[in-house]
Amino acid sequence: MSDPAQDRAHMAHALRLAARGLGNVWPNPAVGCVLVRDGVIVGRGWTQPGGRPHAEVRALEQAGPLAEGATAYVTLEPCAHHGQTPPCVNALIAAKVARVVTALTDPDPRVSGQGHFILRVAGIAVTEGVLETDATALNAGFLKRVTQRLPFVTLKLAASLDGRTATATGESRWITGPEARRKVHAMRLSHDAVMVGSGTALADDPDLTVRDMGAVRQPVRIVLDRSLKHSPESRLGRTAKDHPVWLLHGPNAPEPARKAWLATGATLLEISETNGHLDLQAALQALAQKGLTRILSEGGATVAAALVKAGLVDELALFSGGVLIGSEGHSSLGPLSLLKLGEAHRPVLREAAALGQDTLSRWAFTHS
Repeated sequence: MSDPAQDRAHMAHALRLAARGLGNVWPNPAVGCVLVRDGVIVGRGWTQPGGRPHAEVRALEQAGPLAEGATAYVTLEPCAHHGQTPPCVNALIAAKVARVVTALTDPDPRVSGQGHFILRVAGIAVTEGVLETDATALNAGFLKRVTQRLPFVTLKLAASLDGRTATATGESRWITGPEARRKVHAMRLSHDAVMVGSGTALADDPDLTVRDMGAVRQPVRIVLDRSLKHSPESRLGRTAKDHPVWLLHGPNAPEPARKAWLATGATLLEISETNGHLDLQAALQALAQKGLTRILSEGGATVAAALVKAGLVDELALFSGGVLIGSEGHSSLGPLSLLKLGEAHRPVLREAAALGQDTLSRWAFTHS
């Protein structure tokens, strides 16, 4: 007989394992699996870098013959289709597990209930929907890409207490302290890509890699650069062969600039324009089509405002440094063209925490 409290506890464990794959497994979902037999954990697994092996396969390999008669806790419905690997439902059936507990049904039309159906036909008991809300939040990027053909976008802003990102002269290092900056690198690590606008790229010559966290899979580094003004001799250009760089440009980007960037090893994506600017909806659709599920947008104020106005931001991560700069400083957010307070965007506060002398608050955007 199943114990709902134990089911939730083991699923929470599987979700913690799944989180290890965030930023590492796109275009696949980040999945965790825990195998429990007679109250003892006999196998654990999570989706590996690049999307395979899958979590269930790793857990079954670890459990070996102890998987027979066990309960498998899986954060997403096991796959039922032949991709680059055989279906995970086949592996679970072959291992003779007695029961499978899942958090989410996979919305991918190649699966979407078929995994659960096949397991039940094979005589395996299936329990669905355990910690479904938590699992939905964890895999929001994968779910949005499958259902809306868009990636999940986290907008990161780092600003003073009065909402400024730099002094009037452009000095910004450092508004936030080392704890906050390390948290930013952890956020980069959990996203598939880091994105900036051409203004930020030109002003800061950023590297956009994850640093001081060991040997990790680096995120894709994206620049929204309509005219390809950013130099191939920049830090991004010089490291494009080592870690991926994608430039999203307009139809009229100069051919010499395109060739120069291609020579660095960068990927170029041509995006349609609207009123002299890149069409952000089309840009994000193109990125989703390339497999990206989670994007961290780091700047600057113009891109941030454009994403908010277009309704393309899912989460705001606001780092507030304990400093006051004044109105002459650079604003963290560009114009939103609001005339009435009732038109203001009102994200929902999800959490807030201290990071040294700074704070990080996370806000969720809801879109109708």
